[in-house]
Amino acid sequence: MSIAVSIMIEGQNGLNWTRWQKIADAVENLGFAGLFRSDHFTNPEPPELDSLEAWVSLTYLADQTQRIHFGPLVSPVSFRDPIMMARQAIAIDDLSGGRFILGVGAGWQEREHRMFGYDLGDVPTRTRRFEEALQVIHLLLTSDSSVSFDGYFYKLREAILLPRPSIVGGPPILVGGNGKKKTLPLAAKYARVWNGVWLSPEDFKDRSETLDELLAREGRSPQDVRRTMMTNLLFAADDKELDQKIADLKRTRSELSNLSTLEAVRQIQKQNWIAGTPDLVLEQLQAYEEAGLQEIMLQWWDFDHPERLQPFAETVLQPITR
Repeated sequence: MSIAVSIMIEGQNGLNWTRWQKIADAVENLGFAGLFRSDHFTNPEPPELDSLEAWVSLTYLADQTQRIHFGPLVSPVSFRDPIMMARQAIAIDDLSGGRFILGVGAGWQEREHRMFGYDLGDVPTRTRRFEEALQVIHLLLTSDSSVSFDGYFYKLREAILLPRPSIVGGPPILVGGNGKKKTLPLAAKYARVWNGVWLSPEDFKDRSETLDELLAREGRSPQDVRRTMMTNLLFAADDKELDQKIADLKRTRSELSNLSTLEAVRQIQKQNWIAGTPDLVLEQLQAYEEAGLQEIMLQWWDFDHPERLQPFAETVLQPITR
């Protein structure tokens, strides 16, 4: 099996420097492929928790890690200026030796925009702004001569970012989402990485085949875009630990209350989580790889105990990379 496994952190759930440094060390040293994180001020609902600034934390990874790739999953153009993001992305990618992945999104969370005075806009506005932002970022990353752009949201006048990226084309743009009408066409035009979200293997394969068709229309090949997906992780090293984790989950998930441990795991898997003991997790990863998935980003919630990733690394990562 050759699927890459990375860790994804929801930074607005209490991330601070102490936790981030420990997580980065664990992901780097245990053999995971990468480390990704959300870019939010806060959650859609209270309470307020620590939310370490995303791009500063990613710059830390560029300097303090040597092996993993990393990036935002994703940074919204509704409160991040795409011109500045392109400039920062070039610098971070060069500092890291070419390990940065530029995940960009339209923005969606109303609460944080209202709190800090950013204009989220309605869905058509977000979509139009996002496409313009992708055009601007793509131009600035890939053009070695000055460029102009006359959009509704963004304008360039004979603009060029210097120094140019040390790697031709700069860091890869990642576009995330499952939509066939909006997201996938944008990925086909501008992205070098597509990131699906909580898809089953069957649905992932369907979206990936749609992306192939869209890439052909753009004169690109399927190999031009890496296929990745983000989903949740419920992992237990053995049956005893799995029994305990399912018992804990039943306290907040009433639909699982009358199910056995294995039945509950299968129910959770139907929601497209990666769930279970090592054998069950490897079974799922195999199915995703057969569907064309090249990398999976697993959400990790236990910020204070990144050492608990070690059993996963020993029982899942090592068999994959052996």
